[in-house]
Amino acid sequence: MADERETRQVRAMFISDVHLGMKPTRVGQLTEFLRAHDAETIYLVGDIVDGWRLAKAWHWPNEYNVLVNLLLEKANAGTRIIYLPGNHDEFLREYLGTYFGEVEFVDRTVHTTATGKTYLVIHGDQFDVVVMNAKWLAHVGDWAYNAALRVNIAINWVRRRLGLQYWSLSAWAKQKVKNAVSVIGRFEEALVHEARESGVDGVICGHIHFADMHDRLGIHYINTGDWVESCTAIVETTDGNFELIKWTEMMAGEPRRFRLRKADRSVAS
Repeated sequence: MADERETRQVRAMFISDVHLGMKPTRVGQLTEFLRAHDAETIYLVGDIVDGWRLAKAWHWPNEYNVLVNLLLEKANAGTRIIYLPGNHDEFLREYLGTYFGEVEFVDRTVHTTATGKTYLVIHGDQFDVVVMNAKWLAHVGDWAYNAALRVNIAINWVRRRLGLQYWSLSAWAKQKVKNAVSVIGRFEEALVHEARESGVDGVICGHIHFADMHDRLGIHYINTGDWVESCTAIVETTDGNFELIKWTEMMAGEPRRFRLRKADRSVAS
């Protein structure tokens, strides 16, 4: 299905935390988003594949292949794709500094905007004290997050029947629980400190599934969010500005702005 408007051209696109292998993901929406945008560079900012989940139970439906093929088609058509592994796809860190087809694997990189500003791009788990020092606790947290997602399925089934929009239990908890807010704050402080030490103007990361952009700590902090629930991404426009895209809200609240190309056509001009 497509409307008559053109695909949006952007300089760069930043996507993280897709978690392929985790059953409650928004892969269809991500594919739609990618068809609606063409970028010079796509940064896959970690946890695209969920190795933790796949090691427990293999789950790889055909919609995952559609997404992967779409990314590879974009790469073959000239889009630069940079993959920065996270903690859930840490097995890919064995391939840092190498290429898979046209996809480059790095631990971190610096992105330069159209206006000349520089941004450290990194998944962010390297600055998560739980992941680094108590990995077993990180796995417990992963289990709890999956449990919340299962509860959310039932909640949102009822909400759809009532004509209400999607609601996230985990996002609500992050905003309301004091300890969660504190953890997010410490994570942001650690990433901003690393950006300052690296001599850049900002930092772009993922990991905590909490999309945000702000300058509160003196460095431009950008978090891409996730495609498990939030369906968020960051784009740099052609004039060098950043936008936080909330794809589900955009599609629910506005007419479609871009032509969505059919699956059997090329995705890059």
